[in-house]
Amino acid sequence: MELELSGKKAVVTGAGQGIGLAVVRALAEAGADVYGGARTVGPELREATKYTMEVDLATPDGPGRLVEAAREELGGVDVLVNNVGGGVSWAASFLDIDDDVWRRSFELNLFSTVRASRAALPGMVERGGGTIVNIGSANGRLADPQLAHYAAAKAALANLGKALSVEFSPKGVRVNTISPGPVRTRIWTKPQLAKQAGMTPEEFVRSVPGKVGLTTGALVEPEEIAALVVLLASGRIPSVTGADLSIDAGLLKIV
Repeated sequence: MELELSGKKAVVTGAGQGIGLAVVRALAEAGADVYGGARTVGPELREATKYTMEVDLATPDGPGRLVEAAREELGGVDVLVNNVGGGVSWAASFLDIDDDVWRRSFELNLFSTVRASRAALPGMVERGGGTIVNIGSANGRLADPQLAHYAAAKAALANLGKALSVEFSPKGVRVNTISPGPVRTRIWTKPQLAKQAGMTPEEFVRSVPGKVGLTTGALVEPEEIAALVVLLASGRIPSVTGADLSIDAGLLKIV
């Protein structure tokens, strides 16, 4: 399948590991020139692309600096993947989530996307079009008081994607959101979680699908998210815009 990405200029936030790194690799394999931004640029990201930048994307100027650097080095931006996110720290209850936690969650999960998109959109419109893909979360559709800060930020992100699509699709920029369920990243693979559960890391990862009710019986792989990003970024499905697509291994039974 011709994906029409050869020579396209792409920016990926949170590119250092997990989903972001998989997206960088997939876009590069499809022929795009990819600029990866991350707080720490390690050897895996440097191997995936020669265009990288160490940047704190939770700061007011971080996303804009990344987009501007990509524009200067690559000559423009055709694809923006707003992947950076996090702050998945469980609280005992809603009453234990203080203002600092709320602020950090929204800075990272929502405002980073607001700022990167605001920086990239004028150039995309000037170039005649482009694509923005936001990486949300199935938590945006789940009621979980222990993760209220994170879930609310991801719900807002999905709404933002629809709003941007309404305004910018007529100008040639498609905007979509991907909302993954539990993905095989360090959130689930870090040894501390396994130790707390009295398991080896491998045993803990195998136990997660049953614990959270994944009908496929397995965590989502980062490469699956990356494959969907590439398809959305390509010219193969030009009618898909304003969508919030779940890839959640059957987590969401009723929405």
